[in-house]
Amino acid sequence: MNAPSAPVPTPAPFASHAWRRTFEVGFWVVLTLVNAAVNSVTVLMDIRRAGLPFAAWEPVSWEWSSGALLLALVPAVAWFTRRAPLHWDTWRRTLPLHVLASIAFSAVHVLGMIAIREVVYAAHGVEYDFGPWGRQFVYEYLKDVRTYAGTVVLIEGYRFMRRRLQGEASLLGEPDEGPPVEPVERPERFLVRKLGREFLVAASDVEWLQAAGNYVNLRVRGHDYPLRCTMAAIEERLDPSRFARIHRSYMVNLAQVASIEPLDTGDARVHLADGTVLPCSRRHRDALRERAGFA
Repeated sequence: MNAPSAPVPTPAPFASHAWRRTFEVGFWVVLTLVNAAVNSVTVLMDIRRAGLPFAAWEPVSWEWSSGALLLALVPAVAWFTRRAPLHWDTWRRTLPLHVLASIAFSAVHVLGMIAIREVVYAAHGVEYDFGPWGRQFVYEYLKDVRTYAGTVVLIEGYRFMRRRLQGEASLLGEPDEGPPVEPVERPERFLVRKLGREFLVAASDVEWLQAAGNYVNLRVRGHDYPLRCTMAAIEERLDPSRFARIHRSYMVNLAQVASIEPLDTGDARVHLADGTVLPCSRRHRDALRERAGFA
C-alpha cells in the first residue's frame, strides 16, 4: 500500500539511548532488590514459624546470592533473545533453543549462587551444604525455568512496546491495484507505523543502519526505526550509490560521512555530519574511502 507523506515526528525522550539504558538497568536492579528483600523476610518468617535451627543471616544469603546471579544473567538472556526471538512466525524453531538455554541458565545460576554461599558461610565459620546434587538441581531448575520464561516474556514484551512507541518500519510492497509508484526492489521510501499512524520516511533521510538481531535499526534524525529484516537483505535493496556497508553490523549513508579516521589496527572510525562515530572494519575501509570521495 502507499500512504501519504508526513513529517518525521520529533523523537520522544524515551528514544534517547542514555535514558533508555538507565531505565532498563534500573528496572532490573530494583526488581532484584525488591524480590530478594521480600523473599528474605518471608523465608525467615517461615523458618521461625517452623522452629528450624537456621540463623537469620542464612536465608538472607540464600536469597541475595540467588538474586545477584539472576541479575547478572539478564544481559545474557537479552542477548540470546535477539539471536533467537520468540515471535509467532519463529517460535517452533526457537523454542527448543530456549529450552536448552534455560538449562544453561539454571546451571550457571546454581553454580554461581553456591559459590557465593560457600564464601558467606565460610566467613561465619561454618560449611554450606547444598544437598544431593541431582535432586537439588532438578528442584532448582523447576524454579529457574519459570524465572527464565518470565524474563524472556518481560524482555520481549518491553521490546514490543518500545517498537510501538518509537515506530516500526517496513518496506513498501506491491499495491493491491495498479503499478507501484516507485521501484519495489530499490525502495525510495519506508513505511513507518507508530501508535496507529502511518507515515513515509525517505530512504535518503536514513543516516545509518545498525543490525539488531532479526531487526535493522534505521537512524533518522536522532530516532531509530526498527525494520524486520537482516542487514544482508536490506543491503541488497538499498541504492549502492547512496549507502555503503562499513561493518558487519553497520551501513552508512555516504552523504552523511564527514571524515574517516584510520586506526593502527587497520580498522577505522567513520565520523558523520551530526557528530556520530561509527566503526568501520578493515575489509570495508578502502572501499568506503573511494566511494565517499576520500581516496
